[in-house]
Amino acid sequence: MLRKTRITLSAIFYLGITLLFLDFTGTLHTWLGWMAKIQFLPALLALNVGVVVALLILTLLCGRVYCSVICPLGVMQDIFAWFGKKAKKNRYTYSPEKKWLRVIMLVLFVASLLAGGGILAKLLAPYSAYGRIAGNLLAPVWQWGNNALAYVAERMDSYAFYETEVWVKSSVTLAIAAATLLLVGILAWRGGRTYCNTICPVGTLLGFVSRFSWLKPVIDTNKCIDCGLCTKNCKASCIDMKTHQIDYSRCVSCMDCIDKCKKGAISYCHKPASGNSGAQVAEEKVNTGRRTFLTTTAVVAASTAIKAQEKKVDGGLAAIKDKIAPERQTHLVPPGALSARNFAQHCTSCQLCVSVCPNGVLTPSTDLTRLMQPELTYERGYCRPECTKCSEVCPTGAIRPITREDKSSTQIGHAVWIKKNCIPLTDGQPCGNCARHCPTGAIQMVPSVEGDKRSPKIPVINAERCIGCGACEHLCPARPFSAIYVEGHQAHKEI
Repeated sequence: MLRKTRITLSAIFYLGITLLFLDFTGTLHTWLGWMAKIQFLPALLALNVGVVVALLILTLLCGRVYCSVICPLGVMQDIFAWFGKKAKKNRYTYSPEKKWLRVIMLVLFVASLLAGGGILAKLLAPYSAYGRIAGNLLAPVWQWGNNALAYVAERMDSYAFYETEVWVKSSVTLAIAAATLLLVGILAWRGGRTYCNTICPVGTLLGFVSRFSWLKPVIDTNKCIDCGLCTKNCKASCIDMKTHQIDYSRCVSCMDCIDKCKKGAISYCHKPASGNSGAQVAEEKVNTGRRTFLTTTAVVAASTAIKAQEKKVDGGLAAIKDKIAPERQTHLVPPGALSARNFAQHCTSCQLCVSVCPNGVLTPSTDLTRLMQPELTYERGYCRPECTKCSEVCPTGAIRPITREDKSSTQIGHAVWIKKNCIPLTDGQPCGNCARHCPTGAIQMVPSVEGDKRSPKIPVINAERCIGCGACEHLCPARPFSAIYVEGHQAHKEI
């Protein structure tokens, strides 16, 4: 019953968190958003003391239940391990703790966080690693399925589904997500929770706490017949049958050992079961030897090839060139981030905000100094003043909750005009698109020659009114470089 309960709860959490990254409408976050906010590292970065304390208390009471139920990367490893056991039963063996490796990885992770949230911290964070896998590898498949349903519904005069664009947000992030899936998948297929108990910093931290857990699997040596089924089915490789001891720093409370024991010699309780200690029994019993199972299977993970949809032609007359992003001196971070520094310190690059952005504005950065960290770019859309999706879903506090009114008065950057690209001057054709669509009225069209009202009109920008939404940059008809673009601000301010 304990194992079935654990599997049921883990399936609920895994499905719910996966849907958060697949739901491009952002509607599920109203009901399931709390699942992202109770993840350990996001709660820690968001200074959500209540959640962090609750998770530590849960670990002190029940062991590493977080790793086997709440963490999506942990549950994903169990899925791979399950397929591995289908290929070969009783495949695991006890292995001593690689303590130094765990400590080194934890120290490097903490140092990376203290240094401002470096790339190492983003790569090792388990929730963020799974978010990139779901957002970059699973989401396109989900969206293609949605588009197929939309195609069928359209021909049935139904609007139950609508088509969404599938495109590569970042080839670098896609490659990292595929590599992470391959690495974690192979380790889980062959060794169960190897990643959790050697690399994952959250697993190491909770493992230290779980040594003192109130409830834990305990071996009753009076009932144990040394069949070794518990050891052979322990995906954490933490049960030493020679001494009848369990390494509770690595045990993830999956209850598999309890389910496999035919004699009821293992129970999930507080006090040790009656009987002699494992060390005494080991001295009294004859060492009959055990088989060593060699695990030589390999997993092949196919990287999802995604091709971005191409722009259509303008009325069938001339092909429209894709826009090329300008080189900004300061990159743009979303309203609610407060500043580029605050955003970098709290963001774990889980890509949840990227997944729910309805305007295609947020994309993972390819700059090595902030690799995979979301930033704003306006080639596919602009940051609409009425949209606050990213601030609603961010679990780490990198993007603080913000109202529509506050967003309309938050300046994340300012528009800059590029004279050599402006159509009224280059083609002699009137335009005014930037001024026409500016939501704050920060752009006015004036004659290019002072005193000559017949001269081509060019935009003049009031930098104090501009909020940096990017409507002017996105809607500028100049190609491939816009005649107007948004330069970011290191620190946001209200106007």
